[in-house]
Amino acid sequence: MRVHRSGTTLAGAALAALALLLPLAGSAGAAQDPGTRQVPARGSASMGMGVLKHDGRDGKPGGISVQAVQTEGVDVSGHQGNVAWSTLWNSGVKWAYVKATEGTYYKNTYFTQQYNGSYNIGMIRGTYHFATPDTTTGAAQADYFVNNGGGWSQDGRTLPGVLDIEWNPYGATCYGKTQSGMVTWIRDFLNRYKYRTGRDAVIYTATSWWTQCTGNYSGFAATNPLWIARYAATVGELPAGWQYYTMWQYTSSGPTVGDHNHFNGDYSRVQALANG
Repeated sequence: MRVHRSGTTLAGAALAALALLLPLAGSAGAAQDPGTRQVPARGSASMGMGVLKHDGRDGKPGGISVQAVQTEGVDVSGHQGNVAWSTLWNSGVKWAYVKATEGTYYKNTYFTQQYNGSYNIGMIRGTYHFATPDTTTGAAQADYFVNNGGGWSQDGRTLPGVLDIEWNPYGATCYGKTQSGMVTWIRDFLNRYKYRTGRDAVIYTATSWWTQCTGNYSGFAATNPLWIARYAATVGELPAGWQYYTMWQYTSSGPTVGDHNHFNGDYSRVQALANG
């Protein structure tokens, strides 16, 4: 493409060159602007996809309770496809969470292989729901979750369901809700889940998101176990109310497939959570 014709003034050439650069500048601006950034496909969200972007890796030291013994686990979604569960088991992974649903519009197409495969290799496993509070009510999403793999059975090998509540990959960070509105949505989900299953769901979140979007609400700490996301050497500060974490997602780039996690205790504590 020709920038300018012979005889064009230097000023005109400069303006033409600037015109060439403008689309590039616009692209860079779009990448930074949440209103115009590239939005992933609905259903593609997975645990922790916003952690690196928003929290980075610099965890803050915090006065929290950490057990001397930790039990390794993974979480997987449709991104991992068919999982080699024997490889994970042989590497020391003893528990797993599998994405079951998102909103009221998506079911993990690899759910059966992942959920049954982890169980058949010997793991204690459970399922999680990626919340989208801007699409439907908390109660509706809890029902969708339970109806599509998020149930619980007292077989000693099934963990309670997880509410994955974190950064919105499709739009506004807090899904357009006020802090009190977000707390109400979460409460509706948790109450409905307990009504359907008899168990208190685990809450998966990151401290910075929880602080921004719920006002650092402490009211769920007495009943709902905490799964904290922090990709750092220390777990850092926990959301208000929780004196310890139950699970810690400490990396998205482990030595084997999926995000890797520590359970705050030995294998018997994983069993205790499964048994309720």
